[in-house]
Amino acid sequence: MMLSQTIKDSLEQCVLIWLASIEQDGTPNVSPKEIFAVPDDSTLLIANVASPISVRNIQQNPHVCVSFVNIFAQRGFKLHGLAKVLEPSDSQFAILVQPLEKIVNGLFQIRSVIEIKITRVAPIVAPRYRFYEDTTPSAQVGRAVKRYNRVLEAFGAQLEMVQ
Repeated sequence: MMLSQTIKDSLEQCVLIWLASIEQDGTPNVSPKEIFAVPDDSTLLIANVASPISVRNIQQNPHVCVSFVNIFAQRGFKLHGLAKVLEPSDSQFAILVQPLEKIVNGLFQIRSVIEIKITRVAPIVAPRYRFYEDTTPSAQVGRAVKRYNRVLEAFGAQLEMVQ
């Protein structure tokens, strides 16, 4: 499966992505990841800095799904794939960790690299896109900015009360 430039651009706009793996009992586990890179058109790399459950799950079952959404435009993608965990002792680790180390810039220790070979891609869109054909990303951004401004104002008021 090819990761289009649109998908790569969308990933670049995200601060967090969400990795879903499968627990041994079959239940899902979803975990936020903030250090990730796309080294080619079919692979996503994620730095394991504090993900023992995700790593354990992948070692038991390699099927994963990564979701990411631009919170302002309210659209993004789901990337399904097969993951493997590369430890520092693995021969490919030194190469695959390089783009992640540039992002980390020494702030975290990368314990291992989660390499995901993408097998399927699906869009994620807010319901408004589906129900109202005239919905545009810029209109969605405008609505989101208004909402987040209200959230920030409320958060600011809470901070003032604490101080």
